[in-house]
Amino acid sequence: MTVHIRPLTLEDKSEWSRLWRGYLSFYKTTLPDHIYDVYFERLLGDDPRDFNGLIAEIDGKPVGLTHYIFHRHGWKVEDVCYLQDLWADPHVRGKGIGRALIEAVYEKAAKAGNPSVYWNTAQDNAQARQLYDRIASLTPFLKYQGP
Repeated sequence: MTVHIRPLTLEDKSEWSRLWRGYLSFYKTTLPDHIYDVYFERLLGDDPRDFNGLIAEIDGKPVGLTHYIFHRHGWKVEDVCYLQDLWADPHVRGKGIGRALIEAVYEKAAKAGNPSVYWNTAQDNAQARQLYDRIASLTPFLKYQGP
């Protein structure tokens, strides 16, 4: 089994939507349909303020996704990279999909001259955190969100 990571394309819309709905469902979230259209359009756009998307495939079938964005940081001269969403279909978990997607984002960040990639996850996301603990460092920061 070979995992292939590639940029998101217009032809991926239905599979991307299926994968992203799985991701949102995992986090007990639903969004109005128009949000899917807007986000997908932004993922394919050329505005540097927007997110980028990658798809993971096995045998030509999309089985995972990630979204990431480069942005300025107050403590660094270089931009940093925020990995917003990461998802692998449940039937392919443990087969290296998450690692391959994260490493692809690491590669994109390095190529862009960004010194770091960071992301958030739920404290109880034990399965994903096993991977994250192997390929990144847990920070002491907690996320707060205002109104």
